Amino acid sequence: MAKAPYFPPPPPIPPKTRLFQRTPPAVFPPILGLFGLGLGWRRASDIFGVTPAFADAILGAVTLVYLFCVLAYVAKLIQRPATFFEDLKVLPGRAGLIAMMLSGYLLAATLVPFSPQLATAVLIIAFAGHMLVSGRVLWMLITGPKEARSVTPVWHLLFVGTILSPLASLPLGYNQAALMAFWVSLPIALIIYGASLAQFLRASVPAPLRPLLAIHLAPASVIGTVAFLIGEPLLGILLGLFAVGIASLLILRIRWVTEAGFSPLWGAFTFPLAAFATLLLMLNLVVGAGPMRILAGLTLVAATLIIPPIAYKVLQMWAKGVLAVKTNAAQA
Repeated sequence: MAKAPYFPPPPPIPPKTRLFQRTPPAVFPPILGLFGLGLGWRRASDIFGVTPAFADAILGAVTLVYLFCVLAYVAKLIQRPATFFEDLKVLPGRAGLIAMMLSGYLLAATLVPFSPQLATAVLIIAFAGHMLVSGRVLWMLITGPKEARSVTPVWHLLFVGTILSPLASLPLGYNQAALMAFWVSLPIALIIYGASLAQFLRASVPAPLRPLLAIHLAPASVIGTVAFLIGEPLLGILLGLFAVGIASLLILRIRWVTEAGFSPLWGAFTFPLAAFATLLLMLNLVVGAGPMRILAGLTLVAATLIIPPIAYKVLQMWAKGVLAVKTNAAQA
């Protein structure tokens, strides 16, 4: 009797995944950069005479993307709330979650001309979320192993990020809150700069983590911008010079910084570049020199050409399902 032909069993059906089960926090750093870019163009409309509609178009589009990503992450938390704490254990997740909260400050600044009441509500929510994330990370650093306490540029976002709040609180009339954010953020940023320099001199930075070094440009740029806004032009100029020095070092060592090739951590290039462009616009208002005007304009154009492509590639990686894997995002 002839044997029946052998057919191998079909491969197992992969388990179905729920919608937004592994939303990666790494989508938020480039969104923070896009918000900064839109606000930079809003400020440029007063200097270069650019129509404010261009900035509003950028900010409107970014707001929609941001709200969608926030809802996607909340959907993951609803499925399994512990993913929030698991995402905070890895560096990309930690940077992404704090960027989500800091984006709330810039959303509030975006909303100020349209609805001060809504902007105030968003500002309060963003501050509460910021304190939640930074407080939890601080607790992890205190109670965790000593090896996990190494200084990273993400510390700037965690512990100096409140410096973004004056961009909304000042036009809303909360001047004392803005002053407090400035004078608290400045010494903390200087301490982190000193600790980061000491650590950099002791040990080299692995190639995959080098894009995070660009974050060092952000505090100097934002604190300098806020210094001008609160009437401290001398501090603003000094911080502007410091930011120019950091930017120059990054440009001179760009091949070394990007040696590992494109990765989701390139989102760390976006918001510092937008913040630096905005600072140069503020310096142009104070200095009023032709070269500064040209430099500010060129930097803003460069930011416009660099930030959206990075954001697009990161969001594309999310759409393809590889961003969560590459950044070790927790799964609900």
